Amino acid sequence: MRPAAEDGFTLIEMLVALAVFSLAVLALLNLAGENTRTAQVLETRTLAAMVAETVAIEAVADPAPPPLGETEGQVEMAERSWTWRRQVRADAGAGLLRIEVRVSPLGEGRTAAELTVFRGGA
Repeated sequence: MRPAAEDGFTLIEMLVALAVFSLAVLALLNLAGENTRTAQVLETRTLAAMVAETVAIEAVADPAPPPLGETEGQVEMAERSWTWRRQVRADAGAGLLRIEVRVSPLGEGRTAAELTVFRGGA
């Protein structure tokens, strides 16, 4: 049987165990924060893609072809404001209109979503 003084862990062993545990906790906290940031970026891109699809569908579904050149506008979706920019160019060889839509969150210069569609009637 061992004497009572030798039972348990030494102070050094406890400090090493706490250091290892704290490193693991810091890594998990970092991972959780990164997951939150990624979820926010994905939400922004998904909503921007929905705005781009809506603008493109309006241009394709309208009986009159959209005017050539660039058009800008703002729209609200999911309680957020978005700026869209639509560029319409004629593709002379195929008789098509090329419609490019870029969407960004209001007040931000970065493009969150892009979409290109074609429509007959050039």
